[in-house]
Amino acid sequence: MSPLRSAASGALLAVALAVPVTSVLAQPGARGASQMERPEVRSVDFRGVSHADVSELKLSVATEPSRCSNIVLKFTICPFTHSPAVYNRHFLNREELARDMLRLRVYYWRRGYRETKVDTIVDRVNDDQVKVAFVIDEGEPTIVDSLVVTGADSLLSPGAVARLLALRSGDPLSMLALDTSVTRLRDALWELGYADASVDTSLSVNSAARLADVRITIEPHWLTRVGPIRIQGLEELDARAVRNSIYLRPGERFRRSDMLRSQLNLYASSLFQRASIEALGDSAVKPILVQVKEGDLRTARLAGGFSTMDYVQVDGRYSNFNFLGGARTLQVQATLGNLLASTLEDEFIFTKLAVSSDFSGERSPFLKPNWQTSVELRQPWVGNPRNTVGTSIFAHRRSTPGVVIDRGQGMTGSFTRNLAPRTDLSATYRFEVARVEAGDIYFCVNFAICDPATIDAVSKAQRLSPVAIIGSINRADDPMEPHHGYTGSLALEHASQYTASDFRYHRALVEATAYRPVGPGVLAGHVRVGWSKALSSESLNIPGFGDVQVLHPRKRFYAGGSRSVRGYGENQLGPRVLTIAPSKLEELGCTPPFDTCDQLNAFDSTGTHRLLDDTDFNSRPIGGSAMAEASAEFRFPIWGPLLGAAFVDGAVLTARDNQLFSLGDNFMAVTPGIGIRYRSPVGPIRVDIAYRPRIRGEGSAVGEGLPVLTQVLVDGQQRIVRVGSALPADQMPLRIYDADQTFFSRIALHLSIGEAF
Repeated sequence: MSPLRSAASGALLAVALAVPVTSVLAQPGARGASQMERPEVRSVDFRGVSHADVSELKLSVATEPSRCSNIVLKFTICPFTHSPAVYNRHFLNREELARDMLRLRVYYWRRGYRETKVDTIVDRVNDDQVKVAFVIDEGEPTIVDSLVVTGADSLLSPGAVARLLALRSGDPLSMLALDTSVTRLRDALWELGYADASVDTSLSVNSAARLADVRITIEPHWLTRVGPIRIQGLEELDARAVRNSIYLRPGERFRRSDMLRSQLNLYASSLFQRASIEALGDSAVKPILVQVKEGDLRTARLAGGFSTMDYVQVDGRYSNFNFLGGARTLQVQATLGNLLASTLEDEFIFTKLAVSSDFSGERSPFLKPNWQTSVELRQPWVGNPRNTVGTSIFAHRRSTPGVVIDRGQGMTGSFTRNLAPRTDLSATYRFEVARVEAGDIYFCVNFAICDPATIDAVSKAQRLSPVAIIGSINRADDPMEPHHGYTGSLALEHASQYTASDFRYHRALVEATAYRPVGPGVLAGHVRVGWSKALSSESLNIPGFGDVQVLHPRKRFYAGGSRSVRGYGENQLGPRVLTIAPSKLEELGCTPPFDTCDQLNAFDSTGTHRLLDDTDFNSRPIGGSAMAEASAEFRFPIWGPLLGAAFVDGAVLTARDNQLFSLGDNFMAVTPGIGIRYRSPVGPIRVDIAYRPRIRGEGSAVGEGLPVLTQVLVDGQQRIVRVGSALPADQMPLRIYDADQTFFSRIALHLSIGEAF
């Protein structure tokens, strides 16, 4: 045992012997309390605390007060009942109270306060309840007068040593900080290849002066290298699958990071239920023993669910983690969604997807099933355990409600480099033949093409083939319900003639999420910032147009929905237009082609109600070329598997391309809300309710001014036109939208699986 450990043990024993076990009974309040067998503890207080965290002190003692199960019940049910179902009762244990005094002195002693004194007061509230107070005299700390580190000069620079030390001269003599310093120094030496290095400590304490001299002595011993690697537990796999997954190579330096990353790689491969790596012996050459237990190398999964956005969805997946040997992964996946949309659309909690049949001429294609399927093959450790290459083929039909139906098929190729644990950098190329359909409004607004014949020509299959650099880092502690840590990602895309793409653009997207425990709950924050710019695209071959600059709708940015600004429906925050059936305009007295109609906000004879309701219009998002979005959410336990959440979401989207920070013209909103989560085997089932504040336009006007489009028959063909387009530019009517809503109609409800971020 090192001198430090001996001194620490002796001091702790001295503290234990010094505690008067009967002191709790000597307090004035305790004399009355001693007449009760086991009184209930009403409260526990800590007095005289200046150099400690009271929340930590509460965790270090066994005595705790009776309390409601959680903060929500505390203000709702517990004021009316103390039923065991919602209220946890705790009773005074006099022996534990005496031990708590020792625990508190040890707590302070380990942090450098060696003269701390602890007393107790137990006051009787009534015949059955008491209040407990720990009275703490922290005393003066013992200060580190000098700290000397020897033996590391040839391996670690003075600056490196200083950065590794958690204890410094002038600090209280914290044994926790000293232990941390020892661990950091030992790990740093192991990372250099000195796995058998020893780090010893000794200290000399002048109790009268409250000063301590600390010495840390390092003995590197010998440089260690990886020896023969032996593998146990393989049944179906061959040894190559293990050897190629680990970073340890015979003859190379035996490093701590290689050991940890090898362990992580074995688990992340999905090949093993259990995996352990052990270095044998104390010699300079370390034989390595790898023990594994194989997992299921072939799995199949069928799952289903529903949400306010996707209606009923079914997902099937087949995985083979050793396809044709060599730990090669084959994954086949198919998803079918939007099921029962025709029946459930705009009912109860479900989103309105369809476009008015008067306007579109047919039942909305947004109600048809969506699907996607893919076959992916990944080969790990190509030339190095850190490298993975992959390829896939795919096809899909996806819809962005009210925006576009997106069809595509193609293939991808990728190369991924693992830079650090759960930190990857990938280069990908995606060749896709994409087709945009059911997006007449999109073409009319973004291309100024509103006649169906030209729209049909434009919506033919086009190539969408970007190259991308994608970086990601994940330091969250749990994939389903993270409590601390952070994640981040950066995606940079480029598409041009050099990537064989008809749609040509630059695009960047940055996302970051952070989690931090706060009391019994978790505070989570999320930020997403995106930018895109269209490049010249002659190859789109738009009739009547030459060189055009247009973004594919998938590359624009949208906000609103269950994973965005939750006060809005899916994609309903941002640049939009309104559509209305021609018959509604004719009821106002307007006549086709409606180019002089200015009655969009006309009132009835009483002057109190507008002739057109918001429900007569369909809001059609067109997306922005730039976006900034942020959310904050506090998640807290309620009862068993139930959790609650309070959140606020906000975003700003461009009104015109590349004008994100000209806030006066852009679309911006902040929406607060609350939610409930239920822990299920597939992740948290989430119900969120958010409030959408009223938007104020110019002056005191309430509502959002949006242009209105309708459909007219011109030369035997249906064309999309803007209402009032023949009027002077400053007199073109805008519909003041979302101005007549009541409080309850401004509530948005979202149901989904998985946290928003």
